[in-house]
Amino acid sequence: MLNKKVRQFIEQHQLLSSEALNLVALSGGADSVCLLLILQELGYRVEAVHCNFKLRAQESDHDEEFVKTLCKCRNIPLHITHFDTRTYAELHRVSIEMAARQLRYGYFEQLRQDLGAATICVAHHQDDSVETVLLNLFRGTGIRGLSGIKPIHGNIVRPLLCVSRKEIEQWLACRHQSYVTDSTNLVPDVVRNQIRLNVIPQILRISPGIPQNILATARRLQEAELVFNQALTRQLESVVDQNSADITQLLSLPSPEALLFEWLSPFGFSPATIENIAQSLPTIQSGRHWTSASHQLFVHQGKLLLGPLAEQRPTLRIPEPGTYVYQHSERIRLTEQAGAHVDRHSTTACLDAAKLVFPLILRPVQTGDRFQPYGMRGSKLVSDYLADLKISPFERQRQLVLTDANGHILWLVGRRPDSRFCIEPQTIKTLVITIE
Repeated sequence: MLNKKVRQFIEQHQLLSSEALNLVALSGGADSVCLLLILQELGYRVEAVHCNFKLRAQESDHDEEFVKTLCKCRNIPLHITHFDTRTYAELHRVSIEMAARQLRYGYFEQLRQDLGAATICVAHHQDDSVETVLLNLFRGTGIRGLSGIKPIHGNIVRPLLCVSRKEIEQWLACRHQSYVTDSTNLVPDVVRNQIRLNVIPQILRISPGIPQNILATARRLQEAELVFNQALTRQLESVVDQNSADITQLLSLPSPEALLFEWLSPFGFSPATIENIAQSLPTIQSGRHWTSASHQLFVHQGKLLLGPLAEQRPTLRIPEPGTYVYQHSERIRLTEQAGAHVDRHSTTACLDAAKLVFPLILRPVQTGDRFQPYGMRGSKLVSDYLADLKISPFERQRQLVLTDANGHILWLVGRRPDSRFCIEPQTIKTLVITIE
């Protein structure tokens, strides 16, 4: 009966192909053992994958021996790997649970590619989906978090989402099939274990039908999510253009925050940060910005501009005229010419050699930098000058200045020289500076 139920679920969601190779994550627990044996009995090509995380001493090694024996008896190819999970967690500053997850799925995907397998089958079932809904509800989540575990996520498939843990145990008992029990799942330490061991038993005392009602709600939300995603995709296409979004258009939407979450969360912005951005939209001013671990979002001329975090640009010391390489491929060339020489190209500055002092310094703009733009009276903050030109925040971060040994800005590179160092009719020698 369970085999038929799983087959129908696989066909309904088009999870597996009868011809393709499928990897099965095999811990040795009841769920994964059931999954492996059912898929084999249904005629699918399967190979098992076991990860020994070295977290439970002898128990971990016992689990490994169990899966070896099981796969040998069933004539199923088995792939085993070992991880130093604690060291990985310390190096990457993540929890043991997260470390194990990252290691496990990273290995699964690499092995899938190496073997040319179509899928990675994992043994999540209905009880896991109920736990996930409750866990996300407790943490605070949107519609996606309340829609439960999906049958397909990329190359990962979950053929047992149509059955409960009780059904799995009964199926194994009927076949007199043994399995191992992970002792850490019996300790209410992490939140998921607390939900499984403490919360769900209380819910069942209230009404045994509540878990099924939660699953029914999750299924309805999965359908609602399809409509929600379609609407958001259309709004993203109309509002977000090349990583910029018009704030007025955002404010005209029914839910600016939902669109911002769809747009920004893949770039590492947290729900709390996105909520703050959405709440700030009506009174937001240019210059405001937010950052994630990899990206930054600026307010500029009525738009939100998204881009990667700026690369730290170095400082280059130039002791004398010559050609110098800056950073990766930029070159700056300094030559001296007799008399007053003029070149009005934006990549070139012609300065009076007698007015400046070597060594020169090529560096990024710093807060408080001030210069006297050629053709203007008085000095001006570089930041104000760039703002007047309506230069985007990302360009400003990459803006360079050239200073002399006294710290005076000679040239706002590519834009304007400082009038105090420009050539005059009586200039004896011109320093011609070109950046490529």
